[in-house]
Amino acid sequence: MPRGDKSAYTDKQKRQADHIEEGYEKRGVPEAEAESRAWATVNKISGGGKKSGSGRGKPTNEAPSKTGGKKGGAASAKRPATARAASAKKAAATRRPSKAKA
Repeated sequence: MPRGDKSAYTDKQKRQADHIEEGYEKRGVPEAEAESRAWATVNKISGGGKKSGSGRGKPTNEAPSKTGGKKGGAASAKRPATARAASAKKAAATRRPSKAKA
């Protein structure tokens, strides 16, 4: 099988790669690079092409599909700095050991 041959991949893996590639292109990654990254992600998730046969499957690793993206701190970044600081102080206070326990 020559390098780059996708015949060993399932239809689901091919759809996954297409979807991931679209996401990269939407973020401005060049088409060839997006395709390369998409297939690398699918390989990382599934361990490569899924060949048929009993007992040959491996569990999927969903971690690679959850990394990256712009979602990160968008919600907290919209809040004013004073609100974020107040929230952080409140959280820190809950983590302090209470004097009653001692």
